[in-house]
Formats: sequence, structure tokens, C-alpha cells
Amino acid sequence: MIKTQIFTVLVIIVMGIPWLERTNRFANAQQNNPASSDPLTKSIFTQFNAMALLFHQDDVNDLSFCMKNITEEWNEAFDFSHDTRFLANCIQKNNGNLAQRLCTAADIKFYISTISEAEKQGFKTSSYVKGNKNCNLTSWVSGCEPGWSCAAPKDVQVDLTNKEDMPYRTSNCEPCCEGFFCPTGLTCMIPCPSGSYCPLAQLNPQTNICDPYRYQPPPGATNHTCGGADVWADVTSSREVFCPGGYFCPSSVEKHSCEPGHYCRLGSTYETECFQFATCNRGSVNQNITAYGIMTCAGLILLLLIFYNCTDQVITTREKRKAKSREAAAQSAKELAQERWRSAKETAKRGLSRTFSRKKSSMPEPSQGATSSKEEMHDIEEDPEDRDTVSVDIEAKKAKKELKAKKLHTRSEIFKYAYGQIEKEKAMEQEQADLTFSGVISMATEASYRSRPKIEVSFEDLTLTLKGTKKHLLRSVSGKISPGHVSAVMGPSGAGKTTFLSALTGKARGCTVNGSILINGKRESMNSYKRIIGFVPQDDIVHGDLTVEENLWFSARCRLPAKLSRAEKVLVVERTIESLGLQHVRDSLVGTVEKRGISGGQRKRVNVGLEMVMEPSLLILDEPTSGLDSSSSQLLLKALRREAHEGVNVCMVVHQPSYSLFRMFDDLILLAKGGLVAYLGPVSQVEEYFSGIGIHVPERVNPPDHYIDILEGINTTSGVNYKDLPLKWMTHNGYPIPPDMQDPDLKPESSHGSTSTVGGHDDRSFVTELWQEFKDIIHMKNDSFLSYFSRRKDLSNRITPGAVQQYRFFLGRVAKQRIREARLQAVDLLLLLIAGISLGTLAKVSDENFGAVGYTYTIIAYSLLGKISAMRSFTSDKLQFWRERSSGMSCFAYFFSKDTIDQFSTIIKPAVYLCTFYYFNPPRSSLLDNYVVLLCLLYCVSGFAYALAIYLDAGAAQLWSVLLPVVLTLISTQNDEKGSIIPLLKKLSYPSWALEAFVLANAERYRAVWLLTRCAAIAKRGYDLRDWKYCLMRLLLAGLGFRALALFLLVFCQKK
Repeated sequence: MIKTQIFTVLVIIVMGIPWLERTNRFANAQQNNPASSDPLTKSIFTQFNAMALLFHQDDVNDLSFCMKNITEEWNEAFDFSHDTRFLANCIQKNNGNLAQRLCTAADIKFYISTISEAEKQGFKTSSYVKGNKNCNLTSWVSGCEPGWSCAAPKDVQVDLTNKEDMPYRTSNCEPCCEGFFCPTGLTCMIPCPSGSYCPLAQLNPQTNICDPYRYQPPPGATNHTCGGADVWADVTSSREVFCPGGYFCPSSVEKHSCEPGHYCRLGSTYETECFQFATCNRGSVNQNITAYGIMTCAGLILLLLIFYNCTDQVITTREKRKAKSREAAAQSAKELAQERWRSAKETAKRGLSRTFSRKKSSMPEPSQGATSSKEEMHDIEEDPEDRDTVSVDIEAKKAKKELKAKKLHTRSEIFKYAYGQIEKEKAMEQEQADLTFSGVISMATEASYRSRPKIEVSFEDLTLTLKGTKKHLLRSVSGKISPGHVSAVMGPSGAGKTTFLSALTGKARGCTVNGSILINGKRESMNSYKRIIGFVPQDDIVHGDLTVEENLWFSARCRLPAKLSRAEKVLVVERTIESLGLQHVRDSLVGTVEKRGISGGQRKRVNVGLEMVMEPSLLILDEPTSGLDSSSSQLLLKALRREAHEGVNVCMVVHQPSYSLFRMFDDLILLAKGGLVAYLGPVSQVEEYFSGIGIHVPERVNPPDHYIDILEGINTTSGVNYKDLPLKWMTHNGYPIPPDMQDPDLKPESSHGSTSTVGGHDDRSFVTELWQEFKDIIHMKNDSFLSYFSRRKDLSNRITPGAVQQYRFFLGRVAKQRIREARLQAVDLLLLLIAGISLGTLAKVSDENFGAVGYTYTIIAYSLLGKISAMRSFTSDKLQFWRERSSGMSCFAYFFSKDTIDQFSTIIKPAVYLCTFYYFNPPRSSLLDNYVVLLCLLYCVSGFAYALAIYLDAGAAQLWSVLLPVVLTLISTQNDEKGSIIPLLKKLSYPSWALEAFVLANAERYRAVWLLTRCAAIAKRGYDLRDWKYCLMRLLLAGLGFRALALFLLVFCQKK
């Protein structure tokens, strides 16, 4: 295949331009070219060009793989109409017998077969000889030697278009003319292309080599001198024919040195002017544009500094404006609440002035007051227009209210005042619930108080068993947790406290759940109420690079009802900050392991506040007081009790609270080892129950500490076996006792979750156990996968912001995080600069392989650095995402917001890398071509990095991100071998697409004398010059495909 293509290249490019076009050019050049006016020269030129009529369009199309515009490139390489002096000189030298020496189509075909054989050997030799009618073992005239040619007999008519038969040329042998080359084994001449330099050779007496070529005169032939050029092939085997670097050759017989301020690459036909600040001495092969690289780097750094500083300033200004708007919203909400409260209060006073006197002695009976209050409020509701007096009173007191409000100047004071009023109203509602002001309170807080739906969770004989084993995580748990109560779950380590909470919220994966869980008396899935259920994990999973207020505000915006006004959302956030005591750290970063922020106790309260701001109806907390001191624990529990006063069902795991904290709980769930219940009921009755079974709390001993010591088996002074406590509780409440717990001969470990069989011996083989474990894993994955597709009816009656609106919220949050990671991103850019300097200095772009080696190293280094930085987008906050995702936030908004912000780096990083690599080692391809390829490459590898970061752990993801670019790039540089899998892997690997795009963009710039080198190299690699855009499209489509895979993994492959 390569042989045929090279033959077509040589034959067509030698015969060049269509005959009519060349003839017209020849006629136009006669005035400026004295040699062209010679009739003999004109005749030879016409015959020479007539051979173009021999070839059909199909032959031309065969070259489209290495030439985009074939006619234009042929014109550039073999159009001698502008200067035919070398042709006239050769005619004069041969006494007008030039046509007898020119190669025919059959001669060129023979030459192609020769260099094709040499190409198979890696061009190790350019003098490979193949026998023909003129040059063989029995006939070897001097014209068969390199650089020499012979003429056909004068009486023989030479047909230059004959492809089949080579004419006999064995007479009148002499050196090849200047501007032509005469291959070994042929006795004819072929013109040298543009960009070549083909002078007559001179014998070097020291080496006996015909300089500047590589051949030697035949030994013993004293009358045989050095001839002309002997070969034109690829640059590796025929570099001496190419115009040297630092020189330019207007024709194949002229060579001029590059002037200062210009540079001339290998094979140049003209000198190229250097850039203004570039360094170009006389004879420069390339321009030194390092100064431009330094200026570009400085400009990029300046732009990035301006961008980050301005963006930070914009964010600060925007936050100030938001603060003012939040202040105005809170002020408006405060005034509205006060007006409604005072309006309702004054109305009630007018109707009940005698009934509700401030003096206790004049207070009427509750029944009379209640009747009159209800009648009065009923009259108001029936005739809403009859409230003129109330409005007048409101206007009369408005001036006094405004005077008091004017005393509040700062934003924190206004917010504190507004929330103080709301908290006071809620407290009065609870205190006067048994009086007749219930209707008044309802009217007063109509706008600022939203009743939450109540959730009562009852469970009966709840048992959790690990799939594939007989291990019980929970067993025979019955009871309920009620709205308006704060329930504490306590027990020794390993009792199943966290498992119990996971079972209630439907988060227990990989377990078989038996028994029933009822919500408000109905068998409904807990996921149906996901939008009004808050779950606080044991670990403090919050965003460390956001402030306290930003964490809470983001959770509120995404999880509160979409129809809720901005003012009401602000009040919710401020109320949470106030109740949790976070006012003085609201603008402080939470902090991470690397960067210290707020204290651990404050971080724990922020962790709880993320669920409080969404106003849940059921709030589950896993050890919220762990790590807190006594005062912080009391502050947190008071905030939770205020939530319970609004009807929230609060259930939390607590480890040995103090007595003051213990008395603040309403209910207690005390679990024993094995997930069994030792007590479930009101806190006020726990001591009475345990006293009834013989367990008394000693003086000055904290009751929960005493009970847990007994359940642990540490305290045995009561004489009651801790293993019997669950049985006593079941007997006390009349619950059915499992049969195996009634059997005294059964080993106690079996009731506590032992995985052993009843017989105490397991005869299963290793293979059987391995197969069973594999099936259990498949079942667990299947349950997890199917849970994503289960569409349950939403019973929460809450419509949260959709994916598009959440995308806007996520976009703002990710932008803030990226700006605060400016130092880390600066390190990424610095590494790119160092990589560009190193590769630009060490891996020079070679003309022999069109820069393939330097581009190979570029793909490896650039892919590696791009993947590592892209993986941080999803590895740094993976736990935070899992928490947000379980609360109902959109995966799509999260993913696309990250990807959108990362496109800024995708645009910047190629420019940063090229400002060192390109300017330190400039290839022939343009800066824009290299930038576009790097842009598409980074888009591809970043999508791949997303998939690795989402599916794998951080360590494994980093390992794969290092190995894959190296392995895939090495595969893309391997030669195709029949019967191997390498060609298939090359077609599917993104480094091969990027390398092909780089090489093609660079190879297109090699013209004229480089055509044979370009076509041979492209054919050998299996590339096509027309595929440059397709390579870019493959990279972009691969990037989209990897992103689709990453999104799929994000949605369906959540780690547990």
C-alpha cells in the first residue's frame, strides 16, 4: 500500500501541474527569464509537462490522505516556470539531448520500488540496487552509478508517458545536471523539488566521498568523477538534498545564507522574518522566542491575579448587597409579625377586657373566658371588614414602633430583634395553650409561623438481619417516637443504636428487615417523607471552605419550600444561628484538616444546623453531643427542644449524658447488646421501672451511667443478669418472646448476633463460603441499584427548588470554593509551567518525525496533571455530596455545576502550558492548532478523571490516573501488527487521537521537498491529513462519554 502511494506521489508531483496551466506560466515568465525564450528549452518544457495528461483523477485522489489541496502543493513543489535556467543549462550541457536523459513513468516506477524496499528496512540504505535492463549483473554502465545518467540512442523516440517499458540508456554517460538527481541503478534524471539543493558533487580527498552527498566514485574508474544528487527520499536518508538549515534555496541550484533578523528552517525556499523581540542571528535555523513565552506567562499570571482579586471583590460586594437585602427582608417580616400580633391582641382585649384583667382576682372561670373568646374570634372571622378600629390603633402605635426600631443600627441587631419577637410569640403560644388566646396567637403568627406536618413513627417487632448470615443487628424492637418529643437512644457500644436510626430512616442497606414501621399509623416508606426528614450523621460532614452562614444558607435555599419568600428563608437561617449560638462565627470558615477554622464544638453545631434550617418534621441525630462540653451540649439540646415545641419529632443517639441533660429528654430508648430493648418509654418513669425489677440507682450516681454499666456487665451489684433485661422488658409489656431466647440451653452468643450455626460447626468448604459471599454482595448491590428506580409517592407536601434552580445555587457555591482554592490552583498552573519548560527544553520537536516524540511526552505529562487536578473536584467533597444527595438534592445540579466551573481551567491550562512549551521549542504548526488540540485533550481526560474520582477511592483513583496515560500513550506509539490487539487498542485510546492531531497539524506545514517525507510518514502511521478535525471530534465525544459515565456512576454507584 505504501509503495503504491509513494509511486503515485513521485510520478504525479514530478509531472506536476496540468499542462495548460504550466504552459501559461511559462509564457508569462519569458519576459523575465532569458533562458525560457530558447525554443529548445520551451520544447523540452512542453514535453515534460505533457506527462500530466497521463494520470487520471483516481490517481490524484489516492494522494488526498497526505495532501489537502493536491494541485496547490504540486504547484509549490514542482513549478519551475518562474525560473527555467537550470533546465536551459542542462540542455546546453547535453547539446539539446535532454529528453533522451529524462526518466519515463517506467523509470520512476522502478525507483519507487527501490526506495520502498529501503523503507521496509527503515531507510538504513539509500543505494539498494535492483536489476533492470540498463543496470544488472551483466550490464553495469557508468550511468548506473549514483549521480550519473546516460542517454538513449538518438534514433530512439523516448515516450515519457510509457509506464511499462524502460528505454535503453547506455550511451553517452555523464554526471547528472545541477537541479536534477540521478538514483542508483537508473540511467536517467529526475528534477529536484522546491526546497532542495542539488549542486554537482565535489570529491573529498580525505574521505573519498562526493560531498555533499554520501556516495563514492566506483573504485578503479579513473575517468569517473562525482556527479550530481543521487536520491530524493525521506529526510532521514536524503537530508543532503534538503536545503540546509540556516539557508534558503530559491531554486534547486541556489543557496543563500539567512540574513540577521531572519531564520531559515531545513528545506526553506525563502527566509522568514523573525518576530520583533525574537533573537535571530545570521544563519539562524529557528527564531528564539523565549521572550514571548516569558511575556505570555507574565501576562497570564497578571490576568489570573486580576481575575481572582476582582472576583473576590465582586463576591464581597455581592454579599454586602445580599446582606442589605436580607436585612430589609427580615425588617419587613418583623414589622408584619408585630402588626398582626398587636392587631390580634388589641382586638382580643376589646372583646375580653373584663374577662382577661391583669389582676388574678378578676380572672373569670376558664370555661366562660373560652366561650367569650371563641365567640369574639368567630365574629371577627365572620365579618373581616369590621376591623377599622384595629387598623386605627395600629396606625396610632406605628410611630412608637418605628422609634424603637430606629435604635437598632447594625444588621445583627436588627436580625436579633426580629427573631426575638418571633421566639417570644412562639413561647407565648406554648404558655397560653390552655387559655383562650389560641385563636389570637394563630392570627398573630399567621405569616411568620408555619405549622409543620406531624410525623409519628411507630415500630413493632422490628428486626434487622445481615443478609447471608444469621447475625441480628436489631431484634424485636417495639415502640414509637412521637412528634413534639425529644427521644434519646442509649446503650453500650455495639448495641445497634446507629443501626436503629438507619432502620427508621430507611437507610439500612444489605439487611433483611422484618417487622413493621408505621408512619402516622400507615405503612408508608420513609423515603416518601424524605423532604421533611433531617438526618445528622455522626461525623461532622460540612464544607470546610465555606463560612458558617454560607453552609446554612445553601442548605436552606435547596431544601426549604420553593414558594417560601426570601425574607422567610433569611429568618429561618438567622433563627438557627441564634439558637445554636453561632453569631460570632457566622462569617468564619468552617475549616478543614489542612486549614484550621472554627472549633470542634462549633463545627458540630453547624453539622446539626444544616438539618435544622430545612425545618424538618422528623429530626434524627447520631451522637450530636459527642465531643462537646457540658455548656455546648446544653445549648444544642435547648435548640432541639425549641424544635420539638414546634411539633418536630426529635430522636438522637447519646452516650452517657449528664444528669441535667438526661432530664431534658422526654423519652428514652435503652438498647442492650444484640439490638434488644431494655427500656422504651418516658424518661420520668425509667427509674420507677428499673426499681420495680430490682435495679436501684445509688445516690450521687448518674442514672444513665448506672444503667449502661449494668448493660455492659460491669456493674453486678443489683443481682440482675444484664442478659435478662430484654426478657423482663418484653414480659413487662406483654411482647412475644422469640423461641430461641426462651431456650436456656441455647448459647447466648446466638441471640447476640453470632454468625455460627446452631450446631456450632460449619462444614462448608472455602469455595462454598466464597460463592455465598459473592451472592450476598450481588444482592446488596441489587437492592441498592433498585432503590434508585423505585418511584414512591411524595407525602411530604413540600415542593423544593427544581434541578435548574439548584444548579444556580450549586454554581455559586462551587465558584466560591474555587476562588478560595486559588493557591492550590496556582500550584497546578505552576506545575504546567515547569512541565512545559522541561519538555520544551529536553524533547525537541524533530523534523524527522514531525515532533511525534515531543508530543508523546506532552500527552503523558499533560494528561497526568490534568487528571490529578480534575479529580479534586469530586474527591474533596464526596462525603458532603452523599449527605446532600440523601437529603434529596439534585445529582445533576451538583455534577453540572462542578463541570461548568471546571471549564475555566480547561480554557486556561492549555495556554499556560503552551506559553513555555511552544515558545521554548516552537514546532511548525501554529500556536492555535496546538491550543485547540490541548483543549480537546484536557476536556477528554478531565471527564475520565471524573469517572475515576467518583467510582474509586482517592488513592486508587490517583494510581490509575498515573498509570493509564503512560500505558495508553505507549500503546498509541506502537506499530500495527497483524493478529494483535494493539491496532484495536490504538483506535480506542484517546492518546492516539491526540498524537495524530498533533502530528497532522505539524506535518501539514512541511511542504515542497518534504512532500515525500510527509506522505511516507503519514502512510506508515496509518494517518490521514483529513482526519485532524475528526480526531478533535473524537476527543470531545470521548469527553462527553466519560462525563456521561461519571454522571451514571454518581447517581447509581454511591459507596455505603
